[in-house]
Amino acid sequence: MRAVWSFWSKPFLARQGRTWRSPEHHLLAWGLSLRLARRHYPDTLLVTDKAGKALLVDRLGLEFNDVSTDLETLRDADAGWWALGKLFAYAMQDRPFLHLDTDVFLWKPLPTALTDAQVFAQAPEFHPPLDLCSGPAEVEAAFARHGLSLPVEWEWSRSRGEAVYREENCGIVGGQNVGFLHHYAELGLRLVRDSAHAPAWDELPDKDGYNMMVEQLLLAACLDYHGLHPTSPWRGVHIRYLFPVWADAFEPSRTAQAGFTHLLGCAKSDPVVARRLERRMQYEDRDFYRHCLRVAASSG
Repeated sequence: MRAVWSFWSKPFLARQGRTWRSPEHHLLAWGLSLRLARRHYPDTLLVTDKAGKALLVDRLGLEFNDVSTDLETLRDADAGWWALGKLFAYAMQDRPFLHLDTDVFLWKPLPTALTDAQVFAQAPEFHPPLDLCSGPAEVEAAFARHGLSLPVEWEWSRSRGEAVYREENCGIVGGQNVGFLHHYAELGLRLVRDSAHAPAWDELPDKDGYNMMVEQLLLAACLDYHGLHPTSPWRGVHIRYLFPVWADAFEPSRTAQAGFTHLLGCAKSDPVVARRLERRMQYEDRDFYRHCLRVAASSG
């Protein structure tokens, strides 16, 4: 299975999304995430843009089997849509893959039962109520005001009127059903980038929370719709999770057993976590640790 990372430099440089405690911690995380994962998945790919390659490969010296700068395609896109780089990376895969966020560390290989699945993700997330800030109801209202339609998968899933909505946490995501994953990712890209949708998105200027809608909620909707649709080419598609219950991802005994760490949200800026990251990379490779500090200092 190919291990894939994506880095769209534009949102990073614009400080969109969650940020690391310092530039050196961002670089240390890249080094550790790659170092650990390639022990289990030696076929590695970085999907980035020219600036990302210059930083991570040319200057930092990270060694991926393959490097794509196809995210140059996004150079004119709104940096607030930081999930676009991930969706683009999912869409371009032509073989079973595992995409990892930079803040994910695999101390052990993922279970074979997981990576053999048609689709897998970290865990399901359930979000009440329906009108949660930056939730799907706000997107639906904005599209309706302009007479625009959302993807049929989104509309069908939401038409069931459930009191909560589900997202698939994409700290890790991938699977064997590359055709389905390509369809989902292309759908997300079109949902954001189609010029006809611009009037609706312009009503929602702070894009941060809506990234979860076009990446994680849309994946859940596609799974629900195509899994049941009688004529879908992906009828019966289903998902497996590393953690079937969201809370398990925060339970130290569960994460230790899985050999899995995901520094979600504000954990990336926590001083205790930052110090542990420093110590771990010093243990792994003191020369690389020092190199990260030099690169971070010269980047500032």
